[in-house]
Amino acid sequence: MIKYPITRMKSQEQDKIQTNNQPTNPKKGPIPKVNMPKIGKKTSWRGFAIYAVFGLLLFIFFAVTSNPADRFLPVEPISTVITDIKNDKVQSVEIDGSKINVKLRDGKIYTSRKEDNESIFGALQAGGADPTKVAITVKDRTMSEAWLTLLTTFLPLGIIILFFFFIFRQAREGASSVFSFGQSRAKQFSRDMPKITFKDVAGVDEAKQELMEIVDFLRHSEKYKAIGARTPKGVLLVGPAGTGKTLLAKAVAGEAGVPFYSVAGSEFMEMLVGVGAARVRDLFAQAKKTAPAIIFIDEIESIGRVRGSGFSGGHDEREQTLNQILVEMDGFAPNENVMVMAATNRPDMLDPALTRPGRFDRRVALDLPDIEGRKAIIQIHMKGKPFDKNVDIERLAKRTVGFSGADLANMLNEAAILAAREARKEITNVDLEEAATKTKLGPQRKRMQSEEERKMTAYHEGGHAIVAHFLPNVDPVHRISIVARANTGGHTEVHPQFDRNLETKTRLLDRIAMALGGRAAEELIFHELTSGASSDLLVATNIAHAMVEELGMSDLGPTVMQGRAQFGIWPVPGEGAQMSQDTAAKVDREVQKMIDTGYKKAKETLIRHKKDLDKVAAALLDRETLERDDFEKIVGKPATNGEVKFHIPKKTKPAQA
Repeated sequence: MIKYPITRMKSQEQDKIQTNNQPTNPKKGPIPKVNMPKIGKKTSWRGFAIYAVFGLLLFIFFAVTSNPADRFLPVEPISTVITDIKNDKVQSVEIDGSKINVKLRDGKIYTSRKEDNESIFGALQAGGADPTKVAITVKDRTMSEAWLTLLTTFLPLGIIILFFFFIFRQAREGASSVFSFGQSRAKQFSRDMPKITFKDVAGVDEAKQELMEIVDFLRHSEKYKAIGARTPKGVLLVGPAGTGKTLLAKAVAGEAGVPFYSVAGSEFMEMLVGVGAARVRDLFAQAKKTAPAIIFIDEIESIGRVRGSGFSGGHDEREQTLNQILVEMDGFAPNENVMVMAATNRPDMLDPALTRPGRFDRRVALDLPDIEGRKAIIQIHMKGKPFDKNVDIERLAKRTVGFSGADLANMLNEAAILAAREARKEITNVDLEEAATKTKLGPQRKRMQSEEERKMTAYHEGGHAIVAHFLPNVDPVHRISIVARANTGGHTEVHPQFDRNLETKTRLLDRIAMALGGRAAEELIFHELTSGASSDLLVATNIAHAMVEELGMSDLGPTVMQGRAQFGIWPVPGEGAQMSQDTAAKVDREVQKMIDTGYKKAKETLIRHKKDLDKVAAALLDRETLERDDFEKIVGKPATNGEVKFHIPKKTKPAQA
């Protein structure tokens, strides 16, 4: 499998942001600090006290109405008591209502019962026992009976009152939660949170400069008003995922020193109709109270898509939310002291009414960092990590073409994890190389392979490398490996010597040939084809389609021939031109011609350099991975660095008649 440097980004976390020192206004004085509530759960002492009183009442009730010590005494009939008194075995008798507690002379205790209206003396005399032979005492139950009366009267009433109290409390909380649907979910960040400034952002110098002016607008608005300049109402951060849009917003919050409200676009949406618009109104109302302030909406494409492209009619909740944002940003009511920042990686999806001047006045574009930007980002993320003195930042920056800022941060973190796993105290070049490969292709996969399969993989990856090395317009080979990663059995990496913004037709055709080099090697050596070239075929086909349909690099001419974009089975209005069946057939023929030409070029290159192919395959079977230096020791230095040189023909004088 062949891997090119591609644009792959990871979205950054929405961390909490802090405001900085409060700016001053020359006319109005210092901007008052906003007292923000502490985040945390409040302890409900009232509810705890209610439960405690309720439990205490139950305890008193059971304590009064029962004697736990008497529960485990044996119960005997009244005749047993009479017999024991006759036999002079009884030491004392205690009368507790209808209960008779008898204590024998040998220390044993048991209990008996009598009728409520019957006298113990009468019962003993009727049985022939002399009551004067034992000490008979009667227990006073006046207080216990009084408590029992009170509890039996008021305890049920208290239980009923508590029941209705909880019912009405839940109803009140439910009602308040219904009305809270329209409240904004934005987070206002305080000064005690970790501070992020422009010093913590690298690789996007042009975007930083644009946002520094925004901060200066907020701090010294009078300077710009004096010359007739208007503060921009909105700033749209546009760029692929992982390029630092949210991080720049955090830096603006840390530098500006004004209240900062952060909210995701999806947080405006709710099941109930009208909730999104209500939350927008509430958000802007909060910001106006603490103006000057900044509102940051991340992933704004979730609510800012082109109106009329849905299937919910005119009462689509998303569209109503967008309409309210449009009104708040540029309606009849002036809103000069509230600035809106938004971030998106799909600017093509946004409604034109949202992106016009007067709403989002500035569009700050963020792209993948160049080599100098990558070096600066690497140096920022190297802070706090021990590195070996031989670590080459320049080489690492060249190695990571196509990496975003998030990719670089993840790469350095993975390198630190690898060093810790090996119990090393410093991060080395080996760790960084493995971390870069892992970030792009995934971790190594340990799997059992037959010797025949390993040999097939070695020639496949060797085919990619040989074609790339000997074709003049392909970047140098950086690494070849037959170690399985993710869904690949091996990989061949090529990296440009420097950043490139343009691609030529010649380079793209050679890239198609390189992508097909693995399949050509399989057919040349084994006279067989395998499924291992599926991803390579996809790469080659995509390049060919882009050349024909988007770039105008075919015999069909300089025409964009993309098909109409669709949502399910329905075409999306205004999204690309309609392609006829005849044109689609012509496109297919042009794509097939490019694929066939590239495959033929790859096969011819491998035939000319079959000895080098055998050497590379043998080295891969022996060592599994070949770095650039090891590879070039086998096949020699490349003739070119992969760059196409443009030759402008000299002007010639026309021949005279």
